[in-house]
Amino acid sequence: MSSVSGILSRNSVDVDDRKLDQLRDALLHRGPDGAGRYVKSGVGFVQTRLAIIDLTTGDQPLYHENGSAIVANGEIYNYLELRRELGEAGFKTGSDSETALRLYARDGIAGFDKLRGMYAFAIHDVVDNQVILCRDPFGIKQLYYVETPDYFAFASEPHALIAAGLAGRELRSDVRAELLQIQFGTGTHTIFDGINRLLPGETLVLKNGRVVERRRRAVLSDEGVLGTSLEDALGEWDRVFEEAVRLHQRSDVDYAMFLSGGVDSASLLGMMHRLNERPVCAYTAAFEAGSVHDERELARKVAKACNARHIEVMFSESDFWDLLPEVAAAVDDPCADYAILPTYKLAKEAARDFKVVLSGEGGDELFGGYGRYRSVMRPFLLGGRVMRSKGTFDALDVLRAEVVHGWRDGIAASENRESRGKRSRLAIAQAVDCSDWLPNDLLIKLDRCLMAHGLEGRTPFLDPMVAEFAYRLPDRLKIRKGTGKFMLRNWLDRCLPMAEPFGKKRGFTVPVAEWIGQQGKRLGPLVARQPGITEIAKPGAVEKLFVTGGKKEGAAAWHLLFYALWHRSNVLGHAPSGDVFETLTH
Repeated sequence: MSSVSGILSRNSVDVDDRKLDQLRDALLHRGPDGAGRYVKSGVGFVQTRLAIIDLTTGDQPLYHENGSAIVANGEIYNYLELRRELGEAGFKTGSDSETALRLYARDGIAGFDKLRGMYAFAIHDVVDNQVILCRDPFGIKQLYYVETPDYFAFASEPHALIAAGLAGRELRSDVRAELLQIQFGTGTHTIFDGINRLLPGETLVLKNGRVVERRRRAVLSDEGVLGTSLEDALGEWDRVFEEAVRLHQRSDVDYAMFLSGGVDSASLLGMMHRLNERPVCAYTAAFEAGSVHDERELARKVAKACNARHIEVMFSESDFWDLLPEVAAAVDDPCADYAILPTYKLAKEAARDFKVVLSGEGGDELFGGYGRYRSVMRPFLLGGRVMRSKGTFDALDVLRAEVVHGWRDGIAASENRESRGKRSRLAIAQAVDCSDWLPNDLLIKLDRCLMAHGLEGRTPFLDPMVAEFAYRLPDRLKIRKGTGKFMLRNWLDRCLPMAEPFGKKRGFTVPVAEWIGQQGKRLGPLVARQPGITEIAKPGAVEKLFVTGGKKEGAAAWHLLFYALWHRSNVLGHAPSGDVFETLTH
């Protein structure tokens, strides 16, 4: 785990060393264990390292004997198997990243289809005089780029490109509309005009700093469902999941995991308990507010059954006010997901003793866990509806009409793109979530919150072999009689029944609306006068919103509060200065 960044000159001039320094400095929080640099023939790479695998010889860049070089962020979990396939004799290090370089030397960019992991890397191919950028198929690791007449530049976080003067802070109104209405952006474009995302599974080939080829690796099948019984599926899942977790535990440092009261994390802990001789350390977030479901009791039962070392991390109202400014500043590619708050504090606590945690992201998307999937499957006359058909600010009369124009265009494009092959309505909805919601909300949240503390997050459910198995399950093994993740719940019921997998799903909720409502009279005027808010909202409407109350109003108030703080840090360039109230006052 680390960061990568670089500059490719388009006019045969040398790469500016100062710009490389600025990229490195902006990303040091991601890689506190060292930094590497590569400069040759108008190509400059910088990498900062969080040492996880090959602590001794894994410093980057890594080189092939033909002179080509790689810098990488992330982990390739099947690197030992790939080394044996490629031939151990040629390897110079024990680094997992060297396998990507040697696969490319042998098979070209098609070789990347063999990688199982989370990664974003850059290769300078000196033989064919080209640069390769590649991102893992689920988009677990992010990579951003900007193109100008003079250069092509890339980095693990957008703010690094801005800090180095390689991109500006101007905003795209269409992406801002998505953020306000559905809490995340879709597609290639980020909220910063000119800064784009490398898409999940995308590989770019560049010559002289210009893109000459694009290739996309897909992990969700277009084929029909697997004809399988519940018993056969349970047996195959046990094998697939055990292998995935075993690979995700490969590390030269100790690891822990995040445990909620849900099916996914309980399944993960159950498998880790099977595979580890020593007790697993599990971190659980808890809330002092009485209005939300507290997952501690069930998490305690699961942890006890697995003989885990269980650490409960309390997230209080004071944590909300104190941490939110720095959290909003850290999520430079913004997602207004309130789960960023406990995730940030969990990461801060876990990073005191660990460099790696395993987490359950992806289980809902692959096994059909969300309630919105059940709505998609129902006929419209019986309450069925299209996902994300309504925005957070619909009918509230708070934002200017032009601000939220066309906010659903990106989702609609994804729905059209994923409606192909032999996919059912459920499979299409899952694919849409995997296309945008997963990489641009959940995985950005995980990456920024953990890397702010130098902590690596691993997601075994987002393994290509897990996806190949889970996505092609028949709908009846995903959702049955209104119960999502039916097959996975059955597996957990047999392996770890004290997790109560068929109990009522409460969902993961942070009482942000309650906390905001209690401070609405004080908070509303502060938010209303922020520069980022005055240009998008109607005069007086914001203050009224913060004192109105109601579930919908609370969600809208949260989005505005997050955006106001995000805008101060990431657009105006003001560092957080104290808690929410102090920051908004300055």
